[in-house]
Amino acid sequence: MRAIKVVDDDPSWPLLFAEISTEISILLGDRLLSIDHLGSTSVPGLAAKPKIDLDAVMISDEFLPTAIEVVRAADFVFHGDTGEQRWAFTRDHQAYGFRLYLCGPDNRGHRERILFRDYLRVHPERAKAYAELKRRLAGEAGGAWDFYTGGKTAFVSETLRLAALTT
Repeated sequence: MRAIKVVDDDPSWPLLFAEISTEISILLGDRLLSIDHLGSTSVPGLAAKPKIDLDAVMISDEFLPTAIEVVRAADFVFHGDTGEQRWAFTRDHQAYGFRLYLCGPDNRGHRERILFRDYLRVHPERAKAYAELKRRLAGEAGGAWDFYTGGKTAFVSETLRLAALTT
């Protein structure tokens, strides 16, 4: 098992997002509604795994099959549906990687990821607690991704509940 690595905030993360976002925009063209930088690398100052998470939201669900094939042909590894009508892809580069998710405009998982990100951006104390939790879990997980991910579930759920109260 590979160790789970959580690193300090890297000022290059927004630039890496901009680069991959440009590439995805060219690939998917006018069928693309938005590309959103999500996950911990999208929250300034937050420790994260060195992976840039992004959601590419199509203007309609009907464009998803074509978009999936276009991205599959573009040097991304396809991982299938996450179970939320979000299709996952990865691509690794030297010290970092990308996780791209394709979804339709009304995707619940996408909306929750935006809500979580935005809440952490304006609540630094909550972001700090999340970073501490992630570092602790990464150290305890011994490479067990289910342990790491599962250990964050209650925190994420509570953050989404708090965020819903402020909207």
